[in-house]
Amino acid sequence: MVEVNLDQWEKRSAEHQKQYKQVLQKAEKQKNKVLKVLPDLHDEAFEKIDCLQCANCCKNYSPRFKTPDIKRISKHLGMKEGDFIETYLYLDNEGDYVAQSKPCPFLGSDNYCSIYDERPSDCHRFPYTDEDVLFKRPVITLKNSSFCPAVYVVLEKLRVILK
Repeated sequence: MVEVNLDQWEKRSAEHQKQYKQVLQKAEKQKNKVLKVLPDLHDEAFEKIDCLQCANCCKNYSPRFKTPDIKRISKHLGMKEGDFIETYLYLDNEGDYVAQSKPCPFLGSDNYCSIYDERPSDCHRFPYTDEDVLFKRPVITLKNSSFCPAVYVVLEKLRVILK
């Protein structure tokens, strides 16, 4: 088992971006092998990392709010979909609905999500470290590694595995 030091992980992640890009290219070529190890690497990362201590994703970025998410969340909040969109969302330059504000309007001061059980599918799946999005969308993975310690841990372990 590869141990990953979380001290100064942001600095290390920034220094390793070029290596991570190479790792993700190797991962794409060895996808069957990588897909077998990702769930364990993901679980190991989250044994070390408490999202409630971090919440960088919710503080600095917005998930996409897809139509099913908007329907589900607005119903949960007792709002009309149009009112929900007007109150909380806007269309970004890629045509996706995203949160109007940062941090996420549903993030509490305790880093708990007030709509956790109804959260967008992007939030539920984030940081994609247990699925093929990790290497199929390398630009997103590299960006995520700069603010999510779990992505950093998984990429550091993959770096050793895919040498």
